[in-house]
Amino acid sequence: MSISRATSPRVSPSSKVKNAVHQISVSTRGKGLYEFTGQIEAWLQSQQATTGLLTVFCRHTSASLVIQENADPDVIADLNDFMGRLVPEGDRHLYRHTAEGPDDMTSHIRSALTQTHLAIPVQDGRMVLGTWQGVYLFEHRVHPHRRNVALHYLGE
Repeated sequence: MSISRATSPRVSPSSKVKNAVHQISVSTRGKGLYEFTGQIEAWLQSQQATTGLLTVFCRHTSASLVIQENADPDVIADLNDFMGRLVPEGDRHLYRHTAEGPDDMTSHIRSALTQTHLAIPVQDGRMVLGTWQGVYLFEHRVHPHRRNVALHYLGE
């Protein structure tokens, strides 16, 4: 049996690893999905990103992130409707944690079922997304919020 050993990547003296961080604010009008792909792309361009990895992180426990279709608005409507059926609100006997209202615990559950961070490859200065993919903040609270999303680019 042969065991292969992991090797450390070699970085040529002429290449430099870029490490950049930024924060984006996404204003919501209440429950729903809010695309902010363009804001991320603009920041990547300002960083003169080439090839690397972008981490997108939602700094909240009652909102999340998804990569989803950005061409047909019915997809977004169906996702919202499905999440409402999956994690229903209104029955105050279902949840103990209701300090901030009847959507408090349901928003935490919805966030736990989705994602709070994404890892997106970057090539030729652009996110490697599919033709119809966009990056969305998924707001799980009824009332408007200003959500903070951290970006971290590591690459060339």
